[in-house]
Amino acid sequence: MNQDIPFHLPDFSDLHIMVIGDIMEDRYLSGHIARISPEAPVPIFELDKVENRLGGAANVALNLIALGARVTLVTICGDDQDGSKLLAMLDEIPGLNPLVTIIPDRITTVKTRIMAANQHILRIDNEDISDIGVQYSDLISRRVRDFCMNHRIDGIILQDYNKGLMTIPLIHTIIDTANSLQIPTFVDPKEKNFFEYRNCTLFKPNNKEAMRATGQHLINPEKADQLIRQKLTNKMTVITLGKDGMYIHDGKSGMTYPTSPRDISDVCGAGDTVISVLCCCYLKGLDAASMARIANTAGGQVCEHPGVVSVNRSMLEAELAGNQPS
Repeated sequence: MNQDIPFHLPDFSDLHIMVIGDIMEDRYLSGHIARISPEAPVPIFELDKVENRLGGAANVALNLIALGARVTLVTICGDDQDGSKLLAMLDEIPGLNPLVTIIPDRITTVKTRIMAANQHILRIDNEDISDIGVQYSDLISRRVRDFCMNHRIDGIILQDYNKGLMTIPLIHTIIDTANSLQIPTFVDPKEKNFFEYRNCTLFKPNNKEAMRATGQHLINPEKADQLIRQKLTNKMTVITLGKDGMYIHDGKSGMTYPTSPRDISDVCGAGDTVISVLCCCYLKGLDAASMARIANTAGGQVCEHPGVVSVNRSMLEAELAGNQPS
């Protein structure tokens, strides 16, 4: 597709997407550094602002909602103060139906980023990444199946951050359930359970994940894709390549779709945006070239902002139409 030809973003408002994955709180401590501590040769960080944002699979949900879709979010959190804060934040999101399983004695994931003059200087993680127990895996499997059988779900995104929710039995059960109900599945994997998502619809690793999982030491998305499809029998593969765009194999042929140069501020959360766009576009029947153009543009736009942010539909529409975003 010619990148210079104006393109109109489809209407996604009739879509109902289920997102299953780990959620977390992204906490930003913003301030400035003006002097060195007299106690040790380290900078003194002067705190100006504290901001809490929804992260992980919750950011995928926010991206989908920003695109116009309705979302049911299936996830877990700990029975702690940070978990309560996350639940309150989820309840404030219009268009979001949270189905959260609270697990006692589990730490809710919080990533604290220290930012000085929009520069990321330190991250502190507080989390429990052990796999959830069988009783919780079975409970979530039943909740997913019951919900899908009683509500219209157009697609399911499995968003894995290796934080313990996406266990092997849960992955297999959800994909089997979705396939039995003819619901397409869209996977954003991590390396731990990379080859457990057999028979999914669309599989979207980034280049680093794909190369490590397939043993390819050179940037060779075609070979990595061939190995992925042999093991997963997925219908479509998308390998994101950072500044080089993305490689897509639509089940018939594969091609790399470049992206436009941008001033990158922060790549955090770009993958969340891309999987959200790919899911919506696939469900609307768009071809690979159109999917790539929209996803590359959306992913590039969120990378121009510091911190984890979701896509802005009006800015995305403006750039796709060939206009300057307002």
